[in-house]
Formats: sequence, C-alpha cells, structure tokens
Amino acid sequence: MTETRVRPSDDVPGGSTLVNDDLAPTTKETATWRTWDIFCLWMTSAHSIASYGFAVGMLALGMTGWQTMLALFAGVLLLWLGSNLIGVAGQKVGVPFPVFARGAFGVFGANVPALLRALVAVFWYGIQTYLASTALMILLLRVAPGLESLTHNDVLGLSTLGWIAFLVLWTVQLAIINYGMEVVRKASDFAGPAVWIGMIALAIWILGKADWSIDFNARAGEPLSGGATVATFVGVAFLMVAFMAGPLVNYADFARFSPSRKAVLRGNAWGIPFNETAFVVLSIVIALATLKVYGKVLADPVALVADIDSDVIVVVAAVLFATATVGINVVLNFVSPAYDISNAAPKYISFRTGGVITALLSIVVLPWKLWENQDFIIYFLGGVGALMGPVFGILVVDYYLVRRQRTVQADLYSDQPTGSYWYIRGFNPKALIALGIAGPVAVVVALAPDSGNITALSWPVGAAIGALIMYALNARRSSTPH
Repeated sequence: MTETRVRPSDDVPGGSTLVNDDLAPTTKETATWRTWDIFCLWMTSAHSIASYGFAVGMLALGMTGWQTMLALFAGVLLLWLGSNLIGVAGQKVGVPFPVFARGAFGVFGANVPALLRALVAVFWYGIQTYLASTALMILLLRVAPGLESLTHNDVLGLSTLGWIAFLVLWTVQLAIINYGMEVVRKASDFAGPAVWIGMIALAIWILGKADWSIDFNARAGEPLSGGATVATFVGVAFLMVAFMAGPLVNYADFARFSPSRKAVLRGNAWGIPFNETAFVVLSIVIALATLKVYGKVLADPVALVADIDSDVIVVVAAVLFATATVGINVVLNFVSPAYDISNAAPKYISFRTGGVITALLSIVVLPWKLWENQDFIIYFLGGVGALMGPVFGILVVDYYLVRRQRTVQADLYSDQPTGSYWYIRGFNPKALIALGIAGPVAVVVALAPDSGNITALSWPVGAAIGALIMYALNARRSSTPH
C-alpha cells in the first residue's frame, strides 16, 4: 500500500461547526511522535500501580505463576495486533479518535462512541489519581511523621491527608494537560522509563527478603481443575485486552502524530510484546516473592514500599510510583476524554476545557470507593470490554473492509448533507444498529453473575458481534466514498 501524508488543516471546510484547532488534522510540523515516543507511550500505559495490581490480581484466580504469565502474554499479543490495526489507520488519516469515528458512525453519530470512551476514561482517571496519591501519602508521612494526625478522620471516604495528596496530584495533571500534546509527549517519554528504576529496585529488595528464590508453580488462589485452568487462561488473556480496551480504541489520538506508518509499527513492537511482557514477568516475580515472604500476595506495590526500612529508598520509590501513575493518567485517561468531550461541541469546548470537565468528573465519582470493592477489577474491566469491544470491531471493519482504507479527510469535518459521512442527518444507522445490538449483548456477558471467566469474554464477544453486524449491513453496499 502506498503511504500518504495527511493533508494540512487548510483542507477543512471553512465555517464548519465540527472543527477547532485541537480536532484539526495533523500537519507535517506537528507529526513529532517517532518510534521512541510511541515506545514510551506504551511503557507509560503499562507502568502503573493499577497495571501491577491487575497482573497480580490475575495470579489470585488460581493458576500458577507460569500459567498466569503465559495467559497475560497471550493477551499482550492480542493487544499488539489490535494496536497495529488502529494505529496504522490513525496515522494515515491523521485525526483524533472522535473525528476518526465519524467515518463509521457519521459526523454527529461519532459522539456516541466518543462519549462512551470518555465515560470509561473519567473513571480510570480518578482511580489512577487516587492510586498515585497513596504513594504520595507514604512519602509525606516518611518526610513529616507529624502529618499522621491528618489521617484519622474521614471525609467521603478519604482522610484530610488523603484529600491533600489526591488534590495535589489532580492539580499537577491538570497543569500538564493545559500545555497541550507536546508536553504530554515529553511527560510520557519521562514517566515510562522512570518506573523501571522503582520496579527493579523493589524486585531486588523483595527477592533478597525471599532468599533469592521463588516458586513459579506457586498459587495465590485455590487450585483449579484442568478445564477450569483452560477457561481461566482464556479469560485472563482477554482481560488483558479489556484492561487496555479504552486506550486501544482511541489510539488514533497519538498515532496521528507519528510521521510514518513504520514509526507506529516499530513503536508498537517495542512497547507492547517486548516491554509489556517484561513488566508482567517482573510483576509476577514480585508477587510470588511477597507470597513467600508474607504468606499472601500483596497487590499494592505501595504497601511493599511502606515496609522498607530505609527512608531514602521509600521516598525515591514513592516519587517514582507517583510519577509513573501521573504519566499513565495524563497519557491514557486525560487526553482521550479531553478530545471526546471537545468533539461534542467543538466551537465551544476546546481540548483544555474538555480536560477540566474530565478532571472535575473524576472527583465526583469518588474513585477510592470504586477501587476498594474486591469484585471491581473483574466487573469493571468486563464493563470496559462491553463498551469498547463493539466500538473496536465496528471501527476496524468499517475502515479496512467497508471503506477499504479510503477516507475523505475534509468530509470528516463537513456538516453539510453532501459530505461523505453525513449518512442520515449526520448519523450512520448501520454503525449505530451494530453498536445497539453488540453493546447490550456484551453487557449481559460482562454482568454474568458469579462467573469471572464468562465476564472476561465481554470484549471479544462485543468486538466480534459488532464487527459481524457492521460487515453484514454493508455487504450489499454498491459503493464507498472516495
């Protein structure tokens, strides 16, 4: 396929209500995300307290350490495939996710998947900010033990010190996003590699306490039968994809800033199968060591940090974990809803305004209440899959099979009935029907009672049904816009 550079923003129809400076197409001057930046983007996405907690949580389902690592690796490969499909498309078209979605859903219909993605991101943004604040609290208490008096009260589930730590990081992230995508790129380049220092140091410390030996055949949960092991293996693999389902769908937000298809593919290769696998292995190694030392798996690395005797190490580790979590939050849970909310009313809501709305909503949902629920990881991830799986399937089928990789970029911004993606009053009924059928089915799967293995299938079920219905409804289409 011949590679083409995206058109400059001058091609956008004048006077359109569907564009602002943030949603406009990428130009050669703004295509600054090269292989290293894409690599760091995926490093940032994997290196967080939540990512560690997710990997360790999968270990608690009853498989051995080896089985859990292999299941997570299978999920990493699926994620890699999906990121290549979305990334290549996003780079070629050169527009953010909500604008890219206009090709499939219509110029107004794209608000449906965009706002669904924004909803998911708001929850994750709040959760990640809370998790980073726990690391900051450890740091503050080590530096100033007298602050412990601020931890004895409860205001909506957080102590006074908890609120201080949460709001400090909340403000820092808001400041970063205020400077735009170039600062986001630099934050990702720093945060992604930085956490490796903390994770490796933590692994060395806990392995030393475990006498430098761990049992990869150890289990954190009840042993499983052969059939249950297979079902859990498959479930964990798809939960790995569901864990990243939101960022996968809106990957065009970042891939569009890459100067070439090759840079996207190389960055994906280094950042996903190589780096994410390494992070999974290190997380499982630490978890198995904690199982040996403490008799149980500690799913929170901050709890491990708090047990270290050296104040210097505690402070450094807390800073690194907080930095990493802020990095992932800004990159994966702030950028997307900022674009998605802006897309709902481009003339009135900028990228920065969308970010402020996201930040405010992240407090309203009280994320610490959500995270403390023991069933939350399984069911929330299933819910993410239920929402994002059908959107992924529809976008991929529409771009590669229905439109055959042909996009009239200017028409993605056209609010006139003559535009290629106007469909019916700005909505594509075929995409909405596919989402309307696949979404509820996936939600039913996600909410299957007392069955984590079935819940884990919500993403592939939703993606497959959405893709098949979208393809079937377009099978007799006589022509595509080009």
